[in-house]
Amino acid sequence: MTPRILVGVLLGGAALLAVPAQADTLRDALVEAYKTNPTLQAARAQQRATDETVPIQKASGRPNVSATGQYVEYVKQSSTSFTAPERAVAGQVDLGVPVYSGGAVKNAIRAAEVRVGAGQADLRGTESAIFSQVVAAYMDVIRAEAIVGLSANQVGVLEVNLQATSDRFEIGDLTRTDVAQSEARLAVARSDLRSAQANLVGARERYIALVGKAPDNLQPPPPLPDMPATVDEALAVALDNNPDLIAARERARAAGYDIDVAGAGRSPKLSVFANSAYSNYLGTLGSGTVVAPPQDSTTAQAGLRLSIPLFQGGLPAAQQRQAQARAAALLEQEIGAERDVIVQVRSAWSSWKAANAIVVSSQQAVEAAQLSLEGVRAENTVGNRTILDILNAEQELLSAQVTLVTARRDAYVAGFTLLAAMGRAEARDLGLEDEGLLYDPQVNYDRVDGKWNDWSRDPDPVAQSTRTIDIPAADAEIPAASPSDSPTGGSN
Repeated sequence: MTPRILVGVLLGGAALLAVPAQADTLRDALVEAYKTNPTLQAARAQQRATDETVPIQKASGRPNVSATGQYVEYVKQSSTSFTAPERAVAGQVDLGVPVYSGGAVKNAIRAAEVRVGAGQADLRGTESAIFSQVVAAYMDVIRAEAIVGLSANQVGVLEVNLQATSDRFEIGDLTRTDVAQSEARLAVARSDLRSAQANLVGARERYIALVGKAPDNLQPPPPLPDMPATVDEALAVALDNNPDLIAARERARAAGYDIDVAGAGRSPKLSVFANSAYSNYLGTLGSGTVVAPPQDSTTAQAGLRLSIPLFQGGLPAAQQRQAQARAAALLEQEIGAERDVIVQVRSAWSSWKAANAIVVSSQQAVEAAQLSLEGVRAENTVGNRTILDILNAEQELLSAQVTLVTARRDAYVAGFTLLAAMGRAEARDLGLEDEGLLYDPQVNYDRVDGKWNDWSRDPDPVAQSTRTIDIPAADAEIPAASPSDSPTGGSN
């Protein structure tokens, strides 16, 4: 295990360190995920689809113009008709302008606009969730690398112990039981190393799936920003800023407009209409008469059209009751979302505080286990301790070191989870705007909101996320470490 990881993760905490060449920081991982994660890219595309619901609803209140044309061949004429044409062309243009629809259009637009806001909050939630997963995967790799390093070091120490025990057995200083105990502990340590290596491979593969690239010499993460002083402070921020809760509130508000839209089905509809038609019989009208009549004609008309529904079989009432029931469900879901936020914040706070306390106690345990091992080894040389005592002391030190590594990982992940529940774990909160990569969903909404053109389309979609099929399979290799690189500052 390298000094950077062991000192930074086991002893030094989460301070920013100098980053050597060919090393990844947590910021690098978050930026890569922000640019290329398929879940996040899909959520952005889905939000763009939600943006289009506003112009779709606005189109219902805008004028519409249509044109029709036809060409007719009169294949068989009546035997008593002497003026029937043989063929004709005709065209017609119709204009309709809705004037009043009982508030259906207005409320449908409002509901769509509110749902755009809910979708933007959902996008924030997706971004925060992806970042939380990336942070967990990043810390999992660091932890797994540290545990592999500790396990490998333990195997090396036990191999030396076994050799020394065997040598002392040969000269009659120890018994066969001592040798068997050393062999058993070495076999268990090798098994633990294999398990740790498998866990490291899994952690690296999860990192690749989220970030889109293989982890490269991950550096200790920076301190978490703006951590709350109390759980009540964290909860107050979360209730105002949690994206999932905001989305639930907005969806419930949009459902109120849906009730009015459904109720508008009982209202009169008023529209302005106009149309113009043109027909031409191509010289075939009255071709058998002495004086042929005019071969074309043009008509035009305009007026008001009022539609008053009198009875619809109970449809509008059923639709409104349905909308009310859906609104009631969304109100309950809003309370459910609030409950979820409360439990997330309080649980994350508790986990964060507990993990920090475990870090402190585990650090003390590591230091005590080091002293204990040194003392047991010294006492063994004068015959006051057995080989089993040494093996037990070595195992206690390893367990304390693994607990410390795990506690540091858990503390950081729990802290970030707390920030995410508070709505403070998004790109802007993490300073990623410096990369010039921030995706602002409002930009696309403003772009499409006022579009009228029926032929205004976007380019064909192209996937923005990166594929990982070409990334080699992860392995369990870690940089070679010297004895001074151990988590205790020397060989155990």
